[in-house]
Amino acid sequence: MLFSENGYADTSTPDIVKAANVTRGALYHHFEDKAALLRAVVEAEAQTVAEDIRQTAGAERSPLEAFLSGAKAYFKAMQTPGRAQLLLLEGPAVLGVEVMRDIDLKTGGGTLTEALRHAQAAGLLADAPIAPLSDLLSAAFDRAALAIANGEDRETYEHATAVLMSGLFDPS
Repeated sequence: MLFSENGYADTSTPDIVKAANVTRGALYHHFEDKAALLRAVVEAEAQTVAEDIRQTAGAERSPLEAFLSGAKAYFKAMQTPGRAQLLLLEGPAVLGVEVMRDIDLKTGGGTLTEALRHAQAAGLLADAPIAPLSDLLSAAFDRAALAIANGEDRETYEHATAVLMSGLFDPS
């Protein structure tokens, strides 16, 4: 994956067509420009992360257990080499924050919002506004994912997530 290895700016279209073994014309037949190709790559990677979360955070668990399993799945999925760089740095820088927000709401951010709604319906989450809460938690998880991708201990962040969410999901 050239974008995650080299970054968007240092990935040329000749490099892309060579790696994909296609002609430049074939590339531009499918994608308007290099940014459109990046968007397709980002969407595919974000969908993969969301599927990993959904497979791990099953409905048979309590809302807190499902949430924590989903957070672990997110951190693990974001350890794939280059993925955090692509989804959390390159994507927003090139595609813009609003495009990335739309992609996130359809993928991993959507799973976060679903989990918060599930917890609220179960009476484990105070009458908090879900969208802002989801935005705040998403930012925290993304920051953790970047730290983990840069060598920090994943288990430490998983533990911190458990402490944070246990306090948030306190029904009292």
